[in-house]
Amino acid sequence: MITEETDITYFVPTGSIVRKIWGRAETVLFIFAGAAAEFSLNKSVDWLYFTGKLPHDPIGRLFSTVSYARKIIFFKENTALGAIDKMRQVHTTVEGARGASIPDWAYRDVLYMLIYCSITSFELIERRLTKEEKEEVFRVFITVGQRMGLTDLPITFDEWVADRRKQLVQDIEKSNFTLDLYKQYRKHLGLLRYIILLKVQGRIAPEEVRRLLGLKSSAIVPAAVWLYKIVSIFKMDQLLKPYLLPLKYKRQFMEMEKGET
Repeated sequence: MITEETDITYFVPTGSIVRKIWGRAETVLFIFAGAAAEFSLNKSVDWLYFTGKLPHDPIGRLFSTVSYARKIIFFKENTALGAIDKMRQVHTTVEGARGASIPDWAYRDVLYMLIYCSITSFELIERRLTKEEKEEVFRVFITVGQRMGLTDLPITFDEWVADRRKQLVQDIEKSNFTLDLYKQYRKHLGLLRYIILLKVQGRIAPEEVRRLLGLKSSAIVPAAVWLYKIVSIFKMDQLLKPYLLPLKYKRQFMEMEKGET
């Protein structure tokens, strides 16, 4: 999963659809809106409650994850591999503190979540992806999983689709962690942004997730995306972007706009 361009080796090819998906701040926000819904139901969510970082600052946690993702997707191969290794090291430290191991299926669930949300978010905002492009998204994240030492990962995109269905049946449930996380989302986002979050999740999250969370698929989101595109043509989106998240995260949000490094 590497390419060379003017003697520089990258983990993700410079022309990859994954770079295009993750190179736009709005798409990244949609990805994490979808992931926030599904992860609240994941049976391993208690691990993030062990550190206290997720409920204390869910938006800050988002940007921490984005930082790792950017290093993997946009940076040189050595930097990307170092970011993956660091990510595994951080989790190993948490395991040591708790005296237990995070199960492999929990790591796989996160990879599957990112594959799914990357595809659905881009398709909602931009256009339908081809089968080849979806397979490329799949390969990038599966390569990350392989680097982390995960086993029993699917080999093909079609295998992932089948395994994804099983995972959504086996690994999600509504719990007290789910309820508390949504309280934290509302607290840190404010009422208006929280309502927008729910609307976006209702379009992006898988059917099983929507059912457990009581999310409704709203036609408002595609209409809002269309209007946002019109506004973008006249460069007026720059006036709206700072308000998509609380102002204290303005700098981190603008960092997501930088794309390739």
